[in-house]
Amino acid sequence: MTSDSDEIRLIKKYPNRRLYDTQESRYITLDDALKMVMDNIPFKVVDQKTGEDLTRSILLQIIMEQEHSSESPFNTEILSEFIRNYSETSRQNFSSFLQASMKLFGEQQAALMKHMSKSMKTTPVDFWVDLTRQNLQNMQQIQDQFFKAKSSGNSEKE
Repeated sequence: MTSDSDEIRLIKKYPNRRLYDTQESRYITLDDALKMVMDNIPFKVVDQKTGEDLTRSILLQIIMEQEHSSESPFNTEILSEFIRNYSETSRQNFSSFLQASMKLFGEQQAALMKHMSKSMKTTPVDFWVDLTRQNLQNMQQIQDQFFKAKSSGNSEKE
């Protein structure tokens, strides 16, 4: 998460499960935290008593709320595969794969928005063919990196 300000906003979580934004001196909801994520405002959530970092837990809660309110991109197969990979010893490889995939997805979204906002100098078919070719090349690179890391992890077990 990055924003114009490099300052990370501190959110305290109280025992009553309420979140307190120390910068704005007010209680916030998960919807407010979601808005900060969408607005690219960096924040850290800490337990008010222990100081334990709860940011990941809050982000997962936001995802769970989104799962209830809209059509989910996470079907049962994807979630099951996620759990299997997450619990294996190759957790670092899986994390790297997810980060690279999310970065690629963000870059492709930005590229798509850039191209769509410009007037197209080529035909729409040419645009989509080029974008698809680039996506396939990028996904092939990520897949190659993932399987290379996965196979090196398996050879270490032997």
